[in-house]
Amino acid sequence: MALAHFPADRRRADIKRCAEALLTLQGEEANRFWRDEMKTLAATLARQGASPLDISHQAALFMNAVQLELQHLFAEDEEQALDIRA
Repeated sequence: MALAHFPADRRRADIKRCAEALLTLQGEEANRFWRDEMKTLAATLARQGASPLDISHQAALFMNAVQLELQHLFAEDEEQALDIRA
């Protein structure tokens, strides 16, 4: 019986947490944070029996979701900055 994994791009709390952390981190600290997040995700999925292909796919979904959240947060910041100037 195949195990269906909860889609990584639906883990809203983790996506938001990562995006907010990446807003405040720079350079190597941001790289280290992201690598650790990906290692944790991969290890969790592997323990649940996911194949390497599934892990890669879920990691890509998660990365895309974090990127979209970052874009959303940047847009919010931009909107707030424009409201302050008005």
